[in-house]
Amino acid sequence: MTKKALLIFAKEPVAGEVKTRLIPYLSPEAAAELYRCMLMDTLSKTATLKDVDLFLFYHGGAEAAAYFDGLTEGMNFLPQSGGDLGDRMKRAFRQVFELGYGSAAVIGTDSPDLPLAYIGEAFLKLEDEHVQAVFGPSHDGGYYLLGLKRLHGELFQGIAWSSSTVLADSLAAAGKGGIGAALLAPWHDVDTANDLLRPELLESANGAELTRAFLLGRMSPDHFNTSSP
Repeated sequence: MTKKALLIFAKEPVAGEVKTRLIPYLSPEAAAELYRCMLMDTLSKTATLKDVDLFLFYHGGAEAAAYFDGLTEGMNFLPQSGGDLGDRMKRAFRQVFELGYGSAAVIGTDSPDLPLAYIGEAFLKLEDEHVQAVFGPSHDGGYYLLGLKRLHGELFQGIAWSSSTVLADSLAAAGKGGIGAALLAPWHDVDTANDLLRPELLESANGAELTRAFLLGRMSPDHFNTSSP
């Protein structure tokens, strides 16, 4: 059986350093608490995956390492290394492939209600000999998942990360490099105030219990300042 790895990219939930696009719609402290909820929901949900080894790649130094050491019992956790997001993802993929994994996928913590079936579908698509890369499109023009069965460095170079062209640029790089690509169904990220209003986040069966509780318990008109930039 092919060894499968799921890479989760995460940060320590420090006020003012995470979910900054939600500020001033949320206070820095509330935005950090929301990020913590999304992180914990992501870890809890993915821990139920069968035949998939989890690797948490954290961003930050010793304090972040200590924080994640207390969260990741039974999970591999490693520091992110490199420059921009693409370089850090490339290095993370390289690390797990060097450990002998035959397929790997990376996600973040911005889609706590992502159905686990989408992750399973990514690994299933990678079993196709004609598919070398699987992308999960997000509605902001990026992707919520990238799956590979060997490292393709060109997918991480020349991409305008955190822009609305990430997916298009990545698919263009795949096409130029002769990398067979497949797409999953689209899903949402939680990045802006409008994203917090998505009804899917409040569905009781979405597996994002802490995120849902945060929104139900703390969101009110006072948390939004729609006149702010």
